[in-house]
Amino acid sequence: MLLGEIGVGKTSLVSRVVRNVFTGVYMPTIGVDVHKHVVTDAGPGRDQRVDIVIWDTDGNFGQSIFRHVYIKGASAAMIVADATRPLTVDRMLALAEGFEDSFPGRPIALVLNKWDLVHDPDRFAEPEPLARSRHIRLKTSAKTGENVRDAFTTTATIMLRRAA
Repeated sequence: MLLGEIGVGKTSLVSRVVRNVFTGVYMPTIGVDVHKHVVTDAGPGRDQRVDIVIWDTDGNFGQSIFRHVYIKGASAAMIVADATRPLTVDRMLALAEGFEDSFPGRPIALVLNKWDLVHDPDRFAEPEPLARSRHIRLKTSAKTGENVRDAFTTTATIMLRRAA
């Protein structure tokens, strides 16, 4: 399940990992878009194949997302924020808390997207609540492709570990 505020790049992350495409044209997701993807290098030895179904959700759902039937089958959540918009990081953390409360024990990956737009990555101050989070944190750029594939591989690996 891909969760996050409007405009954080959820659809762009999916487009990059599934089709290796970035358009830069903003097209909001209405409801949920479903995509299939094969992760070929998951697991501790990076030698396992995992077929995943990615649910790209509408950013307008907010906390009400947890009342929808389709989310109940989610094996994990990748919750996305825009690294240049602090409010989206706050919303990401609130969604992580909501997901964890609704589905205890299911893996969560926190994704700071649009990393290419951070002016000085070496001096980026990760917000304290994010730094304290026990969830895996990843920095991606759907535009450049930086760490996008790794974000999905890491999440698939966590899902495998949970299933074992």
